[in-house]
Amino acid sequence: MIQSYKQQPKLQETYDTIIIGSGMGGLATAAILAKEGQKVLVLERHYTAGGFTHVFKRKDYEWDVGIHYIGEMQRENSILRKLFNYVSNSQLKWADIGEVYDKIVIGDQHYDFVKGVTNFKKQLISYFPEEEKAIHTYVNLVFEAVKTSKNYYMSKAMPPFLEKTLGGYLKKPFYKWADKTTYEVLSSLTNNETLIKVLTGQYGDYGLSPKQSSFYMHASVARHYFDGGSFPVGGSSQIVKTIAPVIAASGGTILINAEVQEVLIENNTAIGVLMKDGKKIYAKNIVSNAGIMTTYNKLLPTATVEKHQLKQQLQQVKQSVAHASLYIGLEGTPEELQLPKTNYWIYPAEGDHDTCVQNYLEDLSQPFPVVYLSFPSAKDPDWSNRYPGKSSIDIITLIPYETFKKWENTPWKKRGAEYETLKEEFAQRLLNELYKQLPQVKGKINCYELSTPLTTQHFVNYEKGEIYGLDHSPSRFRQSFLKPRTPIKNFYLTGQDIVTAGVGGALFSGVLTSMAITGNNILKKV
Repeated sequence: MIQSYKQQPKLQETYDTIIIGSGMGGLATAAILAKEGQKVLVLERHYTAGGFTHVFKRKDYEWDVGIHYIGEMQRENSILRKLFNYVSNSQLKWADIGEVYDKIVIGDQHYDFVKGVTNFKKQLISYFPEEEKAIHTYVNLVFEAVKTSKNYYMSKAMPPFLEKTLGGYLKKPFYKWADKTTYEVLSSLTNNETLIKVLTGQYGDYGLSPKQSSFYMHASVARHYFDGGSFPVGGSSQIVKTIAPVIAASGGTILINAEVQEVLIENNTAIGVLMKDGKKIYAKNIVSNAGIMTTYNKLLPTATVEKHQLKQQLQQVKQSVAHASLYIGLEGTPEELQLPKTNYWIYPAEGDHDTCVQNYLEDLSQPFPVVYLSFPSAKDPDWSNRYPGKSSIDIITLIPYETFKKWENTPWKKRGAEYETLKEEFAQRLLNELYKQLPQVKGKINCYELSTPLTTQHFVNYEKGEIYGLDHSPSRFRQSFLKPRTPIKNFYLTGQDIVTAGVGGALFSGVLTSMAITGNNILKKV
């Protein structure tokens, strides 16, 4: 099911569809097409499949690199839950992370986000009794903005002639919210800056501060977690593990260590791929899940890119933020260490989110504008079966790519002493943030490792080590080229760039891309 290209596996003469990249968008597209009877080949350049859903292991630990919690899994009839069931044949199981899914920490103040819309509102009103009206209105607007997105996304999968005639009409209600920034909408409801800071306390989930981000993006994330958060039982490696058999059932394969050099194009039609070792593999359709920047900058022939002015499209969008992640292994069970399941979002006491980001970007010695703590070993009920007596913690913060740029051409794990020293400085600062919140873990740490934007660049092949593909600004949602179809016949895009950041967005991109390829209404089958 998952084989290594280095082992020279037996390949078919031709496939129905080749997918470049095995992130969530690629896996979802592959599984859905396989269920439509297609023979699909998924090509992954990394030595492990899954993109941001993969795990890595060191010593006696494993860490999930991109999955920290997923919403909508507790609602049996939610579209995301049904989709995960569909692409994994209901083999993927989820654990509820509990009553409080996110804790927003501002200075010494704590604000809990509790699951269930009524509870969520009640809890917030207990912190801000004079803002009751604003809180009710806010929640209503979140629902309203999300509701308008369905037709917007559906129009992306329509055949071109239909999109031309109906597209504008279908998208119009969506733009009412997508065109405004998060801060613009919230400041029209209240002038309580602390409340705004708390309500936007999950902005790290899409990486753009309130005065820059589209309110639709904010609403989409807020709504996603209203019913609580969940974690895959057995860790995020279960995602690939449960989807691979679905792809294999139709004669498809996932290949790792399989780097694509270029998409083969003849007469403006995609016909196959040229591998790094010079081998050619052919298919009726080619799908890129490598991100639109990587796809247009690296994977398409120059003549094709120039012919369709694809570089001009890329001028219309910006890369999202880069990040650093500290992966920590501890001695002791999650229970012994009293690790919560709740995520912590930690912010400076002074200043709004945008000001904090600005100050930090101008001077990295300023307080981190956001620090996110996640406790995967506490969230996964199967963890202690696999790693008895151990625990793990992830800490994430924003770090500009430029901080590490001078080492960009050095090999992974061999970037030199100065690089390691700089990493250690950031690691120590992040550990201090952890000890402030959970002093009991001091002295219990066995090992830790910091990933930088260069690590992300190396493994996920994102040019600037960005974590969320493209920036989620209002203008991003106006770009009509961010959809499955491209000007090249039989060449499609999938992944978070054509929908929104994160696993849910990438999963849904699989639906849109499959619909564009097959012309079938996949959602009816889900």
